[in-house]
Amino acid sequence: MDLVTWLFLDPFCQKVDFANNVQLSLTLAALSIGLWWTFDRSRSGFGLGVSIALLATLATQILVYNGVFQYTNPDFLYIRSWLPCIFFAGVITMGNIGRQLALVNNAFGK
Repeated sequence: MDLVTWLFLDPFCQKVDFANNVQLSLTLAALSIGLWWTFDRSRSGFGLGVSIALLATLATQILVYNGVFQYTNPDFLYIRSWLPCIFFAGVITMGNIGRQLALVNNAFGK
């Protein structure tokens, strides 16, 4: 189901022209919360997504600050403002994949 969602969402996002990064960030935040609401809806999933997004964003800021890599147009404390939304969506997606793999593993183990 995640793949189908992204296949339909990708062409839409390519056609939308955002006036600034705030619009892009708010749209990605809404889509990330929608992804969580559609596929997870658990408090632990939301909490894990937010905490990993914050930690990964902090780690990215530290790496950029120390010169390991850099963004061409940073707009939020050395990084791009949409990065936490991508981390959050990735946590939700990986959590659902892991959950499905655990179900398959339990089905074959019985």
